[in-house]
Amino acid sequence: MILFRVSENEHGTYGVLIHGKTPFALTLENQWIDNKVDVSCIPKGKYVCERYTSVRFGNTFRIKDVPGRSGIALHWGNTDKDTRGCVLIGEEFGVLGDKTAILASKRGFKEFMKITQDMDEFVLNIL
Repeated sequence: MILFRVSENEHGTYGVLIHGKTPFALTLENQWIDNKVDVSCIPKGKYVCERYTSVRFGNTFRIKDVPGRSGIALHWGNTDKDTRGCVLIGEEFGVLGDKTAILASKRGFKEFMKITQDMDEFVLNIL
């Protein structure tokens, strides 16, 4: 799977999630702030994502072996305040209040979980 980052502004880092050759969802992460815990997106690179059960988000995936970081998950949410260093998944770009956001996040996350339903882990290449 590929996460292709396409834009960054004061409200976050935005990307497209691609499975095979098919883009299927949008992403939102924090801005790049030197990989600081809870406030920065993670460095570009290849990561193994493993299935796990989150107390807050239930069945999902966490990104393993992020340098200096742990607990990085893929989950739903709409703005940079929802991410705390994780990767949010949604269906469309939009605005909430005065912030650029991703919308239809639970629907996008459901599609992601359907695509990964038979996987216990996968490689995520963040570009």
